[in-house]
Amino acid sequence: MKPRIRRESMSQHYYSNQPEAGHDRRSLEERLRGAVYKFTSDAGVFSKKGIDFGSKVLIEAMDIPQGAEVLDVGCGYGPIGLVAARLAGDGHVTMLDVNSRAVELAKENARLNGITNVTILESDLLQQVEGKAFDVILTNPPIRAGKETVHRIFEQAYEHLREGGSLWIVIQKKQGAPSAKAKLESLFAQVEEVTKDKGYRIFKATKSFQ
Repeated sequence: MKPRIRRESMSQHYYSNQPEAGHDRRSLEERLRGAVYKFTSDAGVFSKKGIDFGSKVLIEAMDIPQGAEVLDVGCGYGPIGLVAARLAGDGHVTMLDVNSRAVELAKENARLNGITNVTILESDLLQQVEGKAFDVILTNPPIRAGKETVHRIFEQAYEHLREGGSLWIVIQKKQGAPSAKAKLESLFAQVEEVTKDKGYRIFKATKSFQ
């Protein structure tokens, strides 16, 4: 029982504002969308040992138009948002995370990969982008923070999308994919399952033109 309890408590640090875990920095290298990226991760952030499978499925599936204004909610140390920034070309990606350590790592990883068309901010959900609108919003939501938090991300994402814009999310079937889809369908006119892989679902929710 003790090892299981310890792992659970450690896993919850990634959505804390100030992680208490001691530092354990490590270097990672991943091929994503045909390009090699280098990342530095640390203890107290999500998936510190390597990019999680769900994020990889989202990265491979997401459609980022050239010139798009993109928002990555819960960016962690940056893989989703930084790949999106490359795909957006002369567009721009705003990356948010409540975890101060993750925010600093994401900034470091943007520099490490020579990516400059990003703004990376510490933010409780979408608080720091109040009044701004985006073409695409991406999220691998913090499931362990609870359904209420995940659904608030969906609600706030809807408010921050331009008409015709889309929210892309990844979620495991066993961690609430059916209820997540139902919540999305209550907000968005069009919700589609773009792909699935090993229990992970990618949903695209499009905000219809009024």
